[in-house]
Amino acid sequence: DLANFARRYGLGAGASHVWRWLRWVHNQASLTLAPSTSAMWMLHANGITNAQRWIRGVDVERFSPAPASQRTKDVLFVGRLLPHKGVNYLIDGLPNDMKLNIAGRPYHEEYFKYLCSRADGKQVQFHHNWDDDQLIEAYRTSLVIVLPSVFTDVYGNKSGVPELLGQTLLEGMACGIPAICANVASMPEIVIDGVTGFIVPPNDPAAIHSKLSWLRDHPEDARRMGQAARERVLKVFTWPAVVKRCLEAYALPKA
Repeated sequence: DLANFARRYGLGAGASHVWRWLRWVHNQASLTLAPSTSAMWMLHANGITNAQRWIRGVDVERFSPAPASQRTKDVLFVGRLLPHKGVNYLIDGLPNDMKLNIAGRPYHEEYFKYLCSRADGKQVQFHHNWDDDQLIEAYRTSLVIVLPSVFTDVYGNKSGVPELLGQTLLEGMACGIPAICANVASMPEIVIDGVTGFIVPPNDPAAIHSKLSWLRDHPEDARRMGQAARERVLKVFTWPAVVKRCLEAYALPKA
């Protein structure tokens, strides 16, 4: 979030300075588009009152399903390896007979060492340099995409908006796999619990373990959830739909 960003990179007087600058910039415009309802309310709370809800999209031709026969029982996480992503809870919740692929670069040395220690003895592989084709292939062949971001990380640090949207959920769903996310920030706006995947409590490896085990043990239900996930993306999250919403948002009121 901006407070951590300001502290990390030494931006002037810190987060308050950044927010004053952002408020001034955004309030010069007639409209600010936020990528989710959660992000919109965050902007409103920080004085950017012209923010409206918007939703990002995904390229549904590039991010597309593979034949069901190519599916594995692998679990996939995609994202930066930072504490607020909650990857440690996913590792702790991973069933012993399932493999977890973690795609993303470490940006926090202590946290990455902690993740490696939690992964010891488990089927966990870290991939720091996958290219786009490798990433799409992983989406297409995995059982599920998981994004376990948290408001309060393992070190006790708090983040008000750990996910502005949850783009990797969209990418996985577009590839026809179900999604598991924490009940945090914007992510429940993407996943429909029990239909396109599951929403679990944050900081809860037992809940993650339960849902991963269920998907592993119910392959036909997992397949149907993946189909529903793809259909939801096609209905709401395509770029043409995003452009339409943008044009509607910026349309001038009738005289």
